[in-house]
Amino acid sequence: MESVSIKDFYKDICGQSSCQLDYFLDNKNHSDLGHFNVFDIAKFYFDDNPKCQMSYNRRLYYKISLIKGKNLVEYADKTILIEQQGILFASPKIPYRYTALDNNQQGMFCVFTKEFMSKSKMGLHIDELPIYQPSSDFIYQLDDKQYLEIEAIFKKMDTELSSDYEYKYDLLRNILMQLIHTGQKLKPIVSMQSTTNAASRITTLFIELLERQFPIENDAQKVVLRNPIEFATILGVHTNHLNKVLKETTGRSTSDIINARIVEEAKILLKQTQWNVSEIAYTLGFDEVAHFSNFFKKKTNLSPLKFRN
Repeated sequence: MESVSIKDFYKDICGQSSCQLDYFLDNKNHSDLGHFNVFDIAKFYFDDNPKCQMSYNRRLYYKISLIKGKNLVEYADKTILIEQQGILFASPKIPYRYTALDNNQQGMFCVFTKEFMSKSKMGLHIDELPIYQPSSDFIYQLDDKQYLEIEAIFKKMDTELSSDYEYKYDLLRNILMQLIHTGQKLKPIVSMQSTTNAASRITTLFIELLERQFPIENDAQKVVLRNPIEFATILGVHTNHLNKVLKETTGRSTSDIINARIVEEAKILLKQTQWNVSEIAYTLGFDEVAHFSNFFKKKTNLSPLKFRN
């Protein structure tokens, strides 16, 4: 699972060179203000080179999509079918995959960075909003009236973005908050029944997150994710559900898999490096060398030094 930056997003949909992209980002919105932009779905995804599917990635920016057309959205253990129209509030917290199921796609979407919203004079912390919590349902169904009301908000943002009004970015943040509050009042789309594919997807993403932290190649590198709650939060599922899925697909608990991988790496570092035990403990995420020593001995019946010697 890759992490996609705002620049990666533009390279994908616009095919711009790095130089052109830097100019577009820095001069259109002023880099010190973060980034914000609005797009027409039909124009960017269904012209000469349609992009009908977005891969399962973690996007390092926020995206709000007003969708008209049949689409499938997959995230965590959920599969959401948008039959006609809906709105999606995506954040860096939850990776997802989006697939258009027909070519009759309409709507609008906006992308923005945390830096853009952090400049709000309201002292806004966007990650604290209910709609951007990992446990939130971030896909909502819309009736015809709601669709038109939200479309009007998007069009207003598009108009203001093109204006030369001195305080347009402050205004855009306010309009964006109106859009978010509107979304928080909507009814979530019910997920389709979970399938084996969902369990397999969660297992694969968990293993990818775990393995991304290895190998440890220098003593400044540090394992950050070490407990089931941290993994479950990133994957957007409950800890108990993650544990259940992993037991079904691997036969082992979340903690067992994490601990086994840390022990494996500890053995490699003890045998193949000259680092002292304290340095190895640090790189593996232990604040105290004694905690690491106790952990290692419990798993191997040997102290780190005895194993090394």
